[in-house]
Amino acid sequence: MQTVTHDGRETAYRVEARDADGAPALFVHGSGGTHGVWKSQLARLSDERPVAALDLSGHGDSDDVAAEPGPEALDAYVEDALAVADDVDAGVLVGNSLGGAVVLTAVLDAGFDADAVVLAGSGAKLSVLDDLRDWLAGEDGGFDRAVEFLHREDMLFHDPSERAVDVSKAAMRAAGREVVERDFRSCHTFDMRDRLDEVETPLLALTGEYDRLTPPQYHEYVAEHVQDGAWTTVPGAAHLSMLEAPDTFNDELSAFLGEKGL
Repeated sequence: MQTVTHDGRETAYRVEARDADGAPALFVHGSGGTHGVWKSQLARLSDERPVAALDLSGHGDSDDVAAEPGPEALDAYVEDALAVADDVDAGVLVGNSLGGAVVLTAVLDAGFDADAVVLAGSGAKLSVLDDLRDWLAGEDGGFDRAVEFLHREDMLFHDPSERAVDVSKAAMRAAGREVVERDFRSCHTFDMRDRLDEVETPLLALTGEYDRLTPPQYHEYVAEHVQDGAWTTVPGAAHLSMLEAPDTFNDELSAFLGEKGL
């Protein structure tokens, strides 16, 4: 892992580059995750382009940040992403779930001049179920209940291995209740639907066909309301399609970037 210091904290990231000449890409994980959700992209796409994935503040190996859930936390996560993007010269931004909110905010509010944007299991509005927010806010086993809920069929995964579920649960528990609650509450306040027409950057929206957290129609909506949008689904996967069906995910991503000359 490498680190970049910015805004009084260190953000950790991993980068893979194999002398490929494609536009560098930065991958941003979702709520309670780490750069590890992008392991198949780091391993397999680095033949095409330099590929980096970061740990947002309070996740994985990155320092935490004192930020209230909502726009303040989202802005801090955008600072993390921009610092790493600058460090690795990334022009392509790929975000999963909360990471998609980070990416759109970087483009629309922080003025990041992206070559292309990919929303993977994300959307322009990311409402969170009342029950899930209540479980994350409470004690007496509420956090464990939230973790189990998110690992039900067709939430994060469609048909995962037992190991994949165990690793995912462990990562979420390592982030801890406060950070995961901050993530989901920040998602809940996020809404860029009325600003999608400002997105000039080529955008691909894709998710697993079974995703119940950010269903395919979220992605169709985004693609239809930006200036240059496309969308597709990844068969046999749910919210974490980059983990569950990495070959198809990577093929769709590579085809999109290739069409854009990146």
